Amino acid sequence: MTPQDMASIHAAAFTQSRPWSADEFTDLLKNPFTHALGTPDSFAVFQVIAGEAELLTIATHPDYQRKGKGLKCMKSWHAKAVEIGATRAFLDVASDNLAAISLYDCCGYRPCGRRDGYYTAKNGAKRDAITMECSLR
Repeated sequence: MTPQDMASIHAAAFTQSRPWSADEFTDLLKNPFTHALGTPDSFAVFQVIAGEAELLTIATHPDYQRKGKGLKCMKSWHAKAVEIGATRAFLDVASDNLAAISLYDCCGYRPCGRRDGYYTAKNGAKRDAITMECSLR
């Protein structure tokens, strides 16, 4: 999957906030700690550093949402993170993104913090982020 493919899926999936560009994905993937995996309809980008994995973004094209693609992608990136040496995983999610929160809950994530006003919606409104974590053991 190319950075352009990722940007295209991200733009289709992230309609309430600014999607990431192909250049941003290219820059992220230059980092040796950053990894990406996916299929033509969904992907995840994550980092593994010192035994901890952080999900940077995950996206499924809207035409394929609610079909188990997100769950499959979560399981895939978790397995790759464990292979690299991670034992714990973290992520941030917008507090009003109930579909994502439900997915993460199904994957064993639990809230562990909050970032006030972390996300900016397209209309300029600030949204809190919930930080979540899970064990990969």
